[in-house]
Parts: sequence; C-alpha cells; structure tokens
Amino acid sequence: MRAFGRIKQGEVHVVRTISNNEFRFQVPALDEAAFLFDFDGTLVDIAPTPEAVVVPDGLADTLRQLRDKCGDALAVISGRPIDQIDHFLGDIPFAVAGEHGIAIRHRPGGPIERAALPTLPQQWLIEARALVEMYPGTRLEHKQAGFVLHYRAAPEAGAALKKAAEGWMHEADGAFHLQAAKMAWEIRPTGVDKGYAVSLLMQAAPFEGRKPVFVGDDVTDEDGIAAAKRLKGVGLRIPTDFPTPAVFRSWLSMLVGQER
Repeated sequence: MRAFGRIKQGEVHVVRTISNNEFRFQVPALDEAAFLFDFDGTLVDIAPTPEAVVVPDGLADTLRQLRDKCGDALAVISGRPIDQIDHFLGDIPFAVAGEHGIAIRHRPGGPIERAALPTLPQQWLIEARALVEMYPGTRLEHKQAGFVLHYRAAPEAGAALKKAAEGWMHEADGAFHLQAAKMAWEIRPTGVDKGYAVSLLMQAAPFEGRKPVFVGDDVTDEDGIAAAKRLKGVGLRIPTDFPTPAVFRSWLSMLVGQER
C-alpha cells in the first residue's frame, strides 16, 4: 500500500491510500506491452503556460527504467512539436509523435516523418492574430499545419474565440476541424490524430507485436485511447483511471518497481 494523492472530503483533506489491485484495469506484462503516453496533464502537471511546465523529480528515472523493461517500446504522443518534447525529456522516449501525430520520429536520432496535409489558409492566421490582440490574456500558438487559440488566462474570451474558429471551419470544406482542448481551441487537419500516431507506431519495432498501453488526459487523447483498444491493448485516462498526473506517476514508479 502507498499514499498516492489527496482528495477533498467535505472540508477535510485526507490522504487516499491505493494499492495496485484497487485500480479497475489491468495492463500487460512489461515484456509484452508498449507504452505510449501523452505529455501535458499526463506525465507532467498542467502549467499556466506551456513553457512553465516542470518535469517532476524522479520521472526521468522512472521512464528510463520503464523503457529498459519494455524493450524500448516507450513513446510520447503530444500536441506539442517534437522539439519541445526533446527539450523536456531528451532521449528518454524511444519514439515521439508531435502535433497530435502530424510529425513522428520512430527512433532516437531518426528522421521526422510528416503526414501529407492541406495548406492552412494564411487569412485565418491574420484574423487569429488580430483576435488575440482584442482579448488580453489570450495567446496564439502557430503549428506547422494549424494553430491553437489559448484562453487559460482569459476564460471569458473562450466563447468569442470558439465563434471565430467555427466561422473558419465553415470555409474549410472538411479539410480542417475544430478540436476542443483544455482552455483552448485548436484548428487541426482532418484525419491525423493521436489514434493515427498510435496505429503507425505499433506497426514497427520495437512496438510491433506488443499490446499498446496509451494514457492521456483530455479529449484530444480519445483517439489514442480508442486506437489502443482496437489493437487489443489498454486505453486509460486521467482523471477516470488516475485522479491526477501525480497518481499516474506514482503508479508508473510502482509498476517498474514490481518488475525488478
């Protein structure tokens, strides 16, 4: 038994003690599993800005142990660009998929493969830049094949940003779609998502022939969860299966410790 986190019970904060058999799921043995994890809100806690994220003490060591015990079949699948995952995690994951699967690097030091994508209308970007200037606290994040309108620091602007984005989608003719994220609206190419990334990674070594275990935390991870299940693996989500990222990290530490 070990204490994994805090929950609120009335006005009193108590420590919840969880043992491995209290989780309502099972995962394959490490020598049969492939692990594919989201980054923000899963491996690390959500921060006020993407740049403010902190990799907790001990996480790097846990992930290195996990990669060693699962035969290198460890990947991070994130909405961030690959270079940002490299900044935070270095060479710890064997494979990395960025921008929700648009960019994939199948092995350390390997080339980054990019999906064939429609051209993003530049007029949308011009209008998006003007829009965030109208709402202090909002932020535009430009990606290779789309962009994100963040409103975590200005929640009152969320509805206006969504309305503008929906207007662009009427012009998209199906080539792009609007994706809700945590305090953000993302314009993304249709047909390329985290499920696409899971399926592609699982087709090649060291992932091929293993059972995928995908863990994420929000609506952008649902495609990855569904793909893992289609491939006879496991799809898990915070907070449904783990109350918080801290609980998930503790579970990972316990998982690699049990296999010593």
